[in-house]
Amino acid sequence: MNFDELFGHLGQHTVDGLSKGAIYALVALGYTLVYGVLKLINFAHSEVFMVGTFAVLGTWTALGATSNPSFGMMILFLLAGLVAGAVASGATAVGVELIAYRRLRRMNAPPLIFLITAIGLSLVLSEAFGLWQGRLIKGMPTIVEREILFTIGNTEVTNTQLLTIVSALVMMVLLDVFINRTRYGRGVRAVAQNPDTAALMGVNKDRVILLIFLLGGLLAGAAALLYNVRYGNTRFNVGFLLGLKAFTAAVLGGIGNLRGALLGGLLLGVVEVYAATLLTSSWEDVAAFTVLVVVLLFRPTGLLGESLGRARA
Repeated sequence: MNFDELFGHLGQHTVDGLSKGAIYALVALGYTLVYGVLKLINFAHSEVFMVGTFAVLGTWTALGATSNPSFGMMILFLLAGLVAGAVASGATAVGVELIAYRRLRRMNAPPLIFLITAIGLSLVLSEAFGLWQGRLIKGMPTIVEREILFTIGNTEVTNTQLLTIVSALVMMVLLDVFINRTRYGRGVRAVAQNPDTAALMGVNKDRVILLIFLLGGLLAGAAALLYNVRYGNTRFNVGFLLGLKAFTAAVLGGIGNLRGALLGGLLLGVVEVYAATLLTSSWEDVAAFTVLVVVLLFRPTGLLGESLGRARA
């Protein structure tokens, strides 16, 4: 085990892990929103993220984006990519709810049917993009050239790392304020706590459910942009493992807890980077799921464990 490398550059590995985990956290928020309201594990959410990555790539291609653009063009490409990813992922998430889940809810289908449907939708979307876009890795231009912004000791913080971490934190704060401080957010919490009572109080359950799918899709689209900036490629099955990690992050932090999803994502990213440094990159997944099992043995509800329905008024 390479302890010298880990502890000798602990700050650097921590920053790397946080920037990686920030993407997990944004996708995890979609899982935790849906579960918090419907008690449904929406495995199709990983493909909602995948659609966003292709939307960003398609937008950059249509705009003729090239590597290392000027500052003005870089901002344009980032904003266009953000809008395209958010719209594509948001529309996909809403489509999944309207086409599949809403009908099942009206038929009072058992939870197992929802789970099977979610897995089926995930495979359908993934394979459809595999046939349409090809099964090879799709590269893309380097919109944000990696540059060191500042150094603390022997820890270098780059522009892409700062962009990813700050973006995730800002979006998490905005979502938290929306859920806890707005009228629509009160409706979400009411349905999460008791949908029948919420309906008696005049809350439109279907509208609330559509809203949470839309919010989750928008965050997945933002995560897709950050993923493309960080990794510079996408593929038809990009959502599978990343979605599994994001779901793990949601469970680790406390499924149904917005802040737990953020904490779980950041922690999972750090654990993976630490494990890759100590051993090899092939141990990342082992370390991530081992931490999940250990935490759940002592904290079955996750690190924070507060459900969306019990969030503060």
